[in-house]
Amino acid sequence: MSNLNSSLIAAVLFGVSGLLSSAHAADELWLDSRVTLLPTDKLGPFVRTSAGEVLAIDATSSYVGEDEGQTWSEPRPLFTDQESIKVSNERALFRTRDGVIIAAYMNLAERHWTWSDDLGDAPGARLPTYAMRSLDDGKTWQDIQKLHDDWSGAVRDMIQTEDGRVIFTAMKMRHDPGRHSVLTYSSTNDGQTWKASNLIDLGGAGHHGGVTEPTLTQLRDGRLWMLIRTNWGEFWSAYSSDGGQFWRVIQPSGIPASSAPGLLKRLDSGRLLLTWNRPFPDGKSEWPLRGGDNLWSATPVSNHREELSLALSDDDGQTWTTPAVIAHRHDTIKPGGARWLAYPYVFEAKPGELWITTMQGGLRVKIQEADFVTDLKE
Repeated sequence: MSNLNSSLIAAVLFGVSGLLSSAHAADELWLDSRVTLLPTDKLGPFVRTSAGEVLAIDATSSYVGEDEGQTWSEPRPLFTDQESIKVSNERALFRTRDGVIIAAYMNLAERHWTWSDDLGDAPGARLPTYAMRSLDDGKTWQDIQKLHDDWSGAVRDMIQTEDGRVIFTAMKMRHDPGRHSVLTYSSTNDGQTWKASNLIDLGGAGHHGGVTEPTLTQLRDGRLWMLIRTNWGEFWSAYSSDGGQFWRVIQPSGIPASSAPGLLKRLDSGRLLLTWNRPFPDGKSEWPLRGGDNLWSATPVSNHREELSLALSDDDGQTWTTPAVIAHRHDTIKPGGARWLAYPYVFEAKPGELWITTMQGGLRVKIQEADFVTDLKE
């Protein structure tokens, strides 16, 4: 795996995707011509049921789409006690090879945020990570487990390895100073029990400091690869050779990124897809920085999230297609959250058909993998 991905760096710095239209209003949603809107406002992640329906969940309910997301069932309560658990928007949902559906999430009903600028810390902050599973296609849920009490910034991704181990990404806040660290949980029995990995704590300071919000995949050589959000202008990579029990190789990835999470997905074709926010708008080499005060972060960082990019790789992330901007919503005078398109989920609804939804910005679109592979090496 190359430490320095020159094709991605060149694209970020010099804007070579060449797909942006000049005919758009500053605040309007612009879509690449290869992108179409989904017929639903449901937020991913999604999975298939045993009957081929699409399953989605929200804070308190599950929903079934029988016609590829055009219409949905009435909400089905996730819990008998609707007050004690509320599933976060930042979550993972996965169907194992044996048909068990597993959800991992933070419980918003237990959220307790205590950040103090004077302390540069959040003593006693709490946002627990939970996991649960369903044996009946999401109708009922069991084995609801709290895995830790620490403040968890996000649960972003879940996979199953070739040998059947299920792994999902999580976080724990560290203190003195306040900052974030990442870890994974793994299960060898379809989510009945879980084992925590070692913590990855690379220092930093601030309520958005440290390392956060990883995504992961299994490489063809059997190792796991995790891409981690940082405040250092790029994702960092972590590698595990034992199914995510220990992460022992941790290094810069060479993939330029805003301080925002990406989503890395192995497609049915065998390719890897990465969708993420680059540090600068396409064709630009700067963006207003935030932090550097040990309150937001220890180092100034780009929070550019006004456009969403994707790239494909045929060689397990050693090289990538030129990043393509699939959507953007820019106001160059007032960049900010109302225009963000970030926190993506990707669902391969059928081989080569990808649904992309974002927690921030409400993007709900569909693309065809074949429309974005022209730049791959033969």
